[in-house]
Amino acid sequence: MELPHRLHRLIGPDATWSADHEGASGTALRVRSGAEVFYVKYGPLARAEHLRLCWLRGRVPVPVVVAFDDPVLVLADVGAPSLEAAAPADIGTVLGRSLRTLHELPVTECPFDGRLPAVLERAAANVRNGLVDSEDFDADHLGLTPEAIHDRLLAAYPPVEDLVVAHGDYTPSNVLLPSSGEPVVIDVPALGVADRYRDLAIAHRDLSEDHGPAAWEAFLSAYGLVDDIDEERLYFYRLLDELL
Repeated sequence: MELPHRLHRLIGPDATWSADHEGASGTALRVRSGAEVFYVKYGPLARAEHLRLCWLRGRVPVPVVVAFDDPVLVLADVGAPSLEAAAPADIGTVLGRSLRTLHELPVTECPFDGRLPAVLERAAANVRNGLVDSEDFDADHLGLTPEAIHDRLLAAYPPVEDLVVAHGDYTPSNVLLPSSGEPVVIDVPALGVADRYRDLAIAHRDLSEDHGPAAWEAFLSAYGLVDDIDEERLYFYRLLDELL
């Protein structure tokens, strides 16, 4: 990554760079410069995340933006582990409570569009352009082609959208838990106005598969949605996630 000049001065020439950190996904590099630690992101997703972090500031706890020089985003280290390190029941409770706070933000104030027409257009473009990694599909979709997933997606199109300010990739690894204070939401380039089930589907998949049904039940209780779970919408938004 070639840093703009002012960011190079900020981080310093002797900084240590690493892609080996908790939750590493190839989208962020951990940088230690003296006693300070930063996370650096690059490209269109960094640009999208910067806009959303600026909007979220003061609304929900998010990382501090140290600097942004398009297309490089520098974030302060929160200094806290993700929820992946917590006990299953605690994971579900904190994840549900934090998502409820996010979903209670006024939709009318959010300038980012994650509604189905816009997101389905992006999913279809990813399929056409060969940008979908079918080897990363969920276990029950392995062996299917992106085109087959897309066909299933269109066939399952839900009749309604229950719009909230949605995270777009709401997993336990994207919520940090400081020893004191509120949970911190990270990795928000996909945040926008969307059906609440876009977040519920990903939370359900990760909690159920990785932490067991008790974590999912704790999540539902903390979120405030115990009855009337729409299984068809859960599946639709899990299909959608395969293509994004």
